[in-house]
Amino acid sequence: MKQKEIMLNTLSNKDMILDELLVEEIGNDHVSSSAETPMKKDAFVLSDEQKIKKIEIHFKEIMETLGLDMNDDSLSGTPHRVAKMYIKEIFNGLNPVNKPSVKLFENKYRYNQMLVERDITFYSNCEHHFVPFFGKAHVAYISNGKVIGLSKLNRIVNYYAKRPQVQERLTMQIAKELKEVLNTEDVVVVIEARHLCVSSRGIKDDSSSTVTSFYGGKFKEEEIKTEFLNYLNLKSSY
Repeated sequence: MKQKEIMLNTLSNKDMILDELLVEEIGNDHVSSSAETPMKKDAFVLSDEQKIKKIEIHFKEIMETLGLDMNDDSLSGTPHRVAKMYIKEIFNGLNPVNKPSVKLFENKYRYNQMLVERDITFYSNCEHHFVPFFGKAHVAYISNGKVIGLSKLNRIVNYYAKRPQVQERLTMQIAKELKEVLNTEDVVVVIEARHLCVSSRGIKDDSSSTVTSFYGGKFKEEEIKTEFLNYLNLKSSY
């Protein structure tokens, strides 16, 4: 009987090790499971304040598990600060009520060339390790009769950045939103970012960056694609 229990425990431990290795491998490879952010059906049953209180309790437990003295003046308020930061700031793009409202205007100038908004600064967090990745987003579109306020392009980028993300999904979500808002396929999104899960842990490479892109409609044409990239001083291989 004891031998059987030992065999079962050994098999169980092997399964746990394999699961841990698989999770680590997926995290390091930045695999995205969906173009949409995975959300629970009851994601917004709790209010923001209820979520803050709940996260505060759990984060305090994490800190205590790490061995930190939560009676220290410098640490005692940290769980609340982190919880509030998560809900009100760095992950507030999860809640659709924070989605920027967009007003379109008639293209009275009949401007039919591409409009490029480059070097949009964003900060996001990798969903695999919950550490930051940050960089610049470059977006452009060709008007289909309507135009959008320039600041709204920045707001759309930052709305989708403020959630646990992978860069590929962030690129696709921004592109999808622009296509729907502007009612055109003629949009492009290029993102250049540095990932702290690469530079501060794991391989610890602080010199590399990651580039992702989406080209839609006319931007798939080589001439227009090249014109856009010339504005960015990027190589056409991107």
